[in-house]
Amino acid sequence: MKDKFDFAGYATKNDLLCSDGRIICKDAFKDNDGGKVPLVWQHVHDDPMNVIGHAVLENRDDGVYAYGYFNDTDNARQAKALVEHGDITSLSIYANRLKQEGHNVTHGVIREVSLVYAGANPGATIDMLGFSHSDGTFEESDEAVIYTGEEISLMHMDNDTLEHDDDADDADDSGEETIQDVFDTMTDKQKKVLFFLVGQALEDNDQSDEATHSEDDDMKKNVFDNNDDAQVLTHAEMDEIFASAKQMGSLRDAVLEHGITDIDVLFPEAKLVTPTPELIAREQEWVSKVWAGTHKSRFARIKSTAANLTRDEARARGYIKGKKKVEEQFALLYRKTTPQTIYKLQKLDRDDILDITDFDVVAWLKGEMRMMLNEEIARAILIGDGRVAGTDDKIDEAHVRPIYQDEDMYTIHKTVDLSQATDTTERSNAIIDAALRARKDYRGSGAPKFYASPDTITDLLLAKDKMGRRLYNTIGELANALRVTEIVEVPVFEGVVRTDEDEAKHDLLGLIVNLSDYTVGADRGGEVSMFDDFDLNYNKYEYLLETRCSGALTKPYSAIALEVDHDSSNDSESDEGTGN
Repeated sequence: MKDKFDFAGYATKNDLLCSDGRIICKDAFKDNDGGKVPLVWQHVHDDPMNVIGHAVLENRDDGVYAYGYFNDTDNARQAKALVEHGDITSLSIYANRLKQEGHNVTHGVIREVSLVYAGANPGATIDMLGFSHSDGTFEESDEAVIYTGEEISLMHMDNDTLEHDDDADDADDSGEETIQDVFDTMTDKQKKVLFFLVGQALEDNDQSDEATHSEDDDMKKNVFDNNDDAQVLTHAEMDEIFASAKQMGSLRDAVLEHGITDIDVLFPEAKLVTPTPELIAREQEWVSKVWAGTHKSRFARIKSTAANLTRDEARARGYIKGKKKVEEQFALLYRKTTPQTIYKLQKLDRDDILDITDFDVVAWLKGEMRMMLNEEIARAILIGDGRVAGTDDKIDEAHVRPIYQDEDMYTIHKTVDLSQATDTTERSNAIIDAALRARKDYRGSGAPKFYASPDTITDLLLAKDKMGRRLYNTIGELANALRVTEIVEVPVFEGVVRTDEDEAKHDLLGLIVNLSDYTVGADRGGEVSMFDDFDLNYNKYEYLLETRCSGALTKPYSAIALEVDHDSSNDSESDEGTGN
């Protein structure tokens, strides 16, 4: 028996069914045996003035017994008077660090004991008063002051906190579904989300003084819990909402009635399905093939020379005795290509870098920069960057010479006649015929590849014989028909137009080229490099990825550009719709 306690009673009792289906087992709070915890009014944790004393706990076979001692504050004296007069007769506990096996709570730590208006545990009652009389004598009472007959009420904080508090509705005698029945239909995760979010909504909307619990007894920070994120929600608020739901026939309507204007907040948070944001980009396989296929030079200034031996003057001659021998004549071709700096610049605010914790945003950004730089240079090599001449950001075609826009001495521009093509098969046959006929002038190295737009490749594959059977069942069969080693799909070829010296426009169908005849040059130090810098004035990190390089075909007649007159191409598309 503790000396000179102000009151005593069971803070909680074992083996009682909680309103959410949990049962507190024997010795669940045995670690609190002999311990001292704060005595609080109505579990209100946001004001130290609500700490009205302390309670010494005693673990017993049938529950946890508490001896209460009031302090000398005004609030404590008022609470003491209420208990002495019999106005307040119920106890409640706040506990966390719970462990559970099925529905059974097997371990926890009581953080405080509260005096409450209405007890929720049949045994959580004040059963002894020990107030000292003015003559110094001490009186004990062995009879229970109150026995509520109600079930224990639980509240969960995060994953491991409960609170016994307030009243829960009894099952009515009419056989109607009780709050317990409704609550039991929810999963554990749904219960936790519902506890938290309904309490948050109630905090945002002022509650009436007529509520059966304290106005401040909602989502509050617990000053006795070491977890900064811990919050408290008493079960009476939940019971009130479920009671309304039973009357209205709709949980949604009941929640809205109690101040939640957006039921969607009860849904779980969306989760990322990928570790980093998906990049919406063009297919990149062609880029790697362009980079892998080109010839690399250690010098940024590329010079190529060639002798034209195709003219009759370059032919060997027969000698006739007495006649003068004529020297051979041929033209020398010469071209020099100088480098240009090509770069990609990105900036990130330092605050954003620190705040984005789901993934390494800097590494992700640098990967994006390298991918786009590679694509831009590959595009410039094949067709040019497409920007208008004279713009500040243009990759100058005199420094990285696009194969499609190159001079006739290096790229054979073969016009495909589609004027007689009435369907996809005739269009396909015309393209293949033109490619094969252009090969007689081709002087490139080895076997070339065919780089084409998706639409061009589709047209070629859709060709059929008179019986309606596909002429080319695979990409490999089509490559053999074109006399190329591989067909590479290049999305950026769509809509590319060339204007020749006579101001006539042509639409690109595809390029036939062995990229080993295309040289990309970069001096030592001019290779692709990443630079980081920090701007103190604007608190920004700057990331610069750049290279200084040149590029050009170095062998005459080493590429074939298949194209169609712009006007006839438009006419063909209007006749065929999609062209298929």
